[in-house]
Amino acid sequence: MKKLHLVSLGCNKNLVDSEVMLGKLKAYELCDEPSLADVLIVNTCGFIGPAKEESLNTIFSLHEARKKGSLLVVAGCLSERYKTDLVQELKEVDLFTGVGDYDKIDEIIKARKNRFSPSTYLLNEEERVITGSNSHAYIKLSEGCNQACSFCAIPGFKGKLLSRTLESLVKEVTALAKKGYFDFSFISQDSSSFLRDVGEKEGLIKLIDAVEKIEGVKSARILYLYPTTTSNALIQRIIDSPLFHNYFDMPIQHINDAMLKRMKRGAGRERILEQLTMMREAKDSFVRTSFIVGHPSESEEEFAELVQFMQDFDFDRVNIFAYSDEEDTPAFLMDEKIDPTIINQRIEILDKLVQEKAQKSLQKELNQEIKILIEGESSEHEFFRGARKLLWAPEIDGEILVNDSDIGELETDKCYYAKVTELAGDKLIATVTASA
Repeated sequence: MKKLHLVSLGCNKNLVDSEVMLGKLKAYELCDEPSLADVLIVNTCGFIGPAKEESLNTIFSLHEARKKGSLLVVAGCLSERYKTDLVQELKEVDLFTGVGDYDKIDEIIKARKNRFSPSTYLLNEEERVITGSNSHAYIKLSEGCNQACSFCAIPGFKGKLLSRTLESLVKEVTALAKKGYFDFSFISQDSSSFLRDVGEKEGLIKLIDAVEKIEGVKSARILYLYPTTTSNALIQRIIDSPLFHNYFDMPIQHINDAMLKRMKRGAGRERILEQLTMMREAKDSFVRTSFIVGHPSESEEEFAELVQFMQDFDFDRVNIFAYSDEEDTPAFLMDEKIDPTIINQRIEILDKLVQEKAQKSLQKELNQEIKILIEGESSEHEFFRGARKLLWAPEIDGEILVNDSDIGELETDKCYYAKVTELAGDKLIATVTASA
């Protein structure tokens, strides 16, 4: 059997596309060692500078490691965004494809011919190979984006919003639930715009209604809400749901009104505060956001307002990104670019607050009994089992170290109740008390 080595870079939306490719390449045996692979695939990210650099470095390292006669395939966002230049310049690569043909990857490899379809691939009923878990799966709601953020190049190469049908999503979740998956994260570039391209303003509410009826689904969360398309009715529907966690991931990028206008974000400080307050006040809520530092014309006063806001509001987790000057975006043409040294200084200030907020959030769990999901071996030591609070999203919100059990042997991909006994650095330590 021929061997396949696949590297999926960037976001979890990319991961879903990689899983579609794995579903089409079941005839291959997966291998971790690139030097043994007959086919090597890199699903690239082309969002911002560091992601583009990582994609190129991965391509070069795989080329150096691969065996003679193997096939190196580059797919995804970087390939789509810079297809003309990459096809001409990257002679190390045998095949290129973009964001429109994940479900045709087997045909592309067989034909040994580059392929770039004019439209973005939208998952429908293709069977994919879920990776990393036998209990959790990401479900992609849509492709593209109708927002016009000044700093974002994604609509330029992913296109306008294109939502999957509700029927398609229900069918996929139902099929996965029958296979034993019970925890789901619903994702897209702008999840709160789901179905707006077909005239439905509250598509997520319809999704919640439908998913709550699917047998076997025990846990769900929605990632990447957008301020202008997140209504109070949607927030309340999540709060009222017995199935969807009060998990609110809404990247707001800034809080100063002038900056938000420059960023073309649509919603201002007052509306954002109204949404965040509603989210924060919900029972057992978890609030995550992200900020961009150093957007053109960001003044010291505007940054100071962001710092003050970070100090005042109790976020559970925050991601900080340095502004990346991307061609084909409105911000690229703006004057008053911020010096990288200043951007780094500002990030250092915010990073301290980010750590403080995360620590405060984790400390609230001390001595509490929480519902956890055992994910496997811990990242720390074989003495611990690795877990996460079921409320949390996989990989990004933290790891819980389980060092003891009152009920004997623990199973991976099973839920338990656990008593949090200690906070060691950025990790909670817990003892399992009962099955869930």
